[in-house]
Amino acid sequence: MPDNPLDVFVSGANFAASKRFSRGKMNQRRVLLAVTGGIAAYKAPELVRALTRAGCVVRCAMTPAAHEFVTPLVLQTLSGESVVTELFDLTQESEIGHIALADWAELLIVAPATANTIAKLAHGLADDPVSTLALATRAPILLAPAMNVNMWRHAATQQNLEVLRARGVRCIGPDSGELACGWDGEGRMSDPVAIADAAALALGSEGLAGEVVLVTAGGTREALDAVRYLGNRSSGKMGFAIAREAARRGAEVILVAGPSAVETPSGVRRVDVESASEMRDAVFSELDRATIVVKAAAVADFRPAEASPRKIKKEDLPAGRGVTLELVQNADILAEVCRAKGDRIVVGFAAESHDLVEAARRKLARKGCDLMVANDITRQGAGFDADDNVVVFVWPAGEIEELPPMSKSDVAAQLLDRMEKLRAGKG
Repeated sequence: MPDNPLDVFVSGANFAASKRFSRGKMNQRRVLLAVTGGIAAYKAPELVRALTRAGCVVRCAMTPAAHEFVTPLVLQTLSGESVVTELFDLTQESEIGHIALADWAELLIVAPATANTIAKLAHGLADDPVSTLALATRAPILLAPAMNVNMWRHAATQQNLEVLRARGVRCIGPDSGELACGWDGEGRMSDPVAIADAAALALGSEGLAGEVVLVTAGGTREALDAVRYLGNRSSGKMGFAIAREAARRGAEVILVAGPSAVETPSGVRRVDVESASEMRDAVFSELDRATIVVKAAAVADFRPAEASPRKIKKEDLPAGRGVTLELVQNADILAEVCRAKGDRIVVGFAAESHDLVEAARRKLARKGCDLMVANDITRQGAGFDADDNVVVFVWPAGEIEELPPMSKSDVAAQLLDRMEKLRAGKG
């Protein structure tokens, strides 16, 4: 553990660089984060960071019980704003005032939203900073429930949520899994990044409003027999980050995904496929409506000429003999999309192990894209299954833009900034 607990949230060699490139559609949007007394409150600093990196101005309020899990100093340091902890503190009231803060907010997020807090909000109680702000604000409210599975399933909690939903309150989660109390089931607070995504949707956006963005992500699997396949190491993280950012900016997003464990972003329609052939069929079934296509998937170039319907067993082979595979080419989905692109924007990805820029230029010319995003898969800490990436944007006129190392979420923001400008030019 670091000597300073704040280092958990603000350290990292690439943090300063990535922060410069993370101002997206929520730039200067005013978000009030209300933290209540559940164990999931330890994730609140991560949520503050996710919101501020998206460009939000974040202020925080806490119930007295929340202090048992996270300190006001941590939230104040990460947000850069004072934290409301008391209803009747003269200093706090003179500086902000809970009514003024309720009026200031464009969105109120309650995370974690405990069963007790949900009950208070449903019945209009106002006996702590969080419940008072929720009653006083006219801003949309987003709840991120977190509690024991039995408390979540209790009829009283579900009825309280029905009351709040009928009033227009939004809810994200909870997720299922192992809980801090030892039980397993619903009750885990959603990931801070997912909550930030939901916040972006609640705030709304104009950047890509009216656009239909079709994104492909992940690798494909080409069957060899009933149990084996040829595949690659793509996790799909880059494509999922692009889909998430496009939804944040108000686009209708269709995500055609190969096998991937990455969670589907809020507001995104996901189409699961396995093989390159299935991905091609899914892409062309959605292509007519798409105005922007981003082909971030690592699609297999080849597949076995024949796949055995049964498992190939070594004891069925002559002693000492191996298996010879005949491979045939898969369809070039990106090239086909470019040939049918019309006035839509098409972005391709080039994952290369050497000669990065020249290889991307050749691929760009061969396919006919509007932009090629090249990344070096041999780069330490970037590429397949990493959270960060180092990319170069290669344009048809020959210009190149080399971005500094940053998170895949920030790469997605940079890419879609350019798509917005390109779309505006074509419009």
